[in-house]
Order: sequence, then structure tokens, then C-alpha cells
Amino acid sequence: MRLTALVSGHVQGVGYRMYVQRHARDLNLCGYAENLSDGRVEVVAEGHEDDLERLKLRLEQGPPHAQVQAVTYETSAETGLSGFHIY
Repeated sequence: MRLTALVSGHVQGVGYRMYVQRHARDLNLCGYAENLSDGRVEVVAEGHEDDLERLKLRLEQGPPHAQVQAVTYETSAETGLSGFHIY
């Protein structure tokens, strides 16, 4: 399963992408986290549905200095990503 999340709030410049990467790797998920020009962070993760649900909880919490206001989700079929990267 593939999860695409768009995270808005104060999520750039606060270690949000590294936070996501650490948790995604702990859950054996593949994908990436990327800053968008509009101030949001896009997270794409592939793996088991239970692990993606656990990641959702982390996305909504964020690291200590982040202020997550909203997260929108879409799911789709896996595309075969490998590793978890930051862009």
C-alpha cells in the first residue's frame, strides 16, 4: 500500500522531515519526505497497512518544535520505492 500525506502548519525548518524519516525507517517503510514551495511537507510512504497507520499518528504529532495544523491522506497501489529519503 502507498500513502501520500500533505502536512501543513509550521513543519519546515523544525526537523520534521528527519523525524518522519526516522519513524518510517523504524517501521520498515520506503518512500520520501519533501518540503513543498507552499510551506507544506509531502510524505510518500509504502509498506504494510498497519505500519502506515502507525506512521499517520507520528505525522500528526510531529517533532517538538513543529506545529502540525492539518494532514490530508491519499492511498494507492505501491510502486516499488526503496529506502526512505529526504528531498
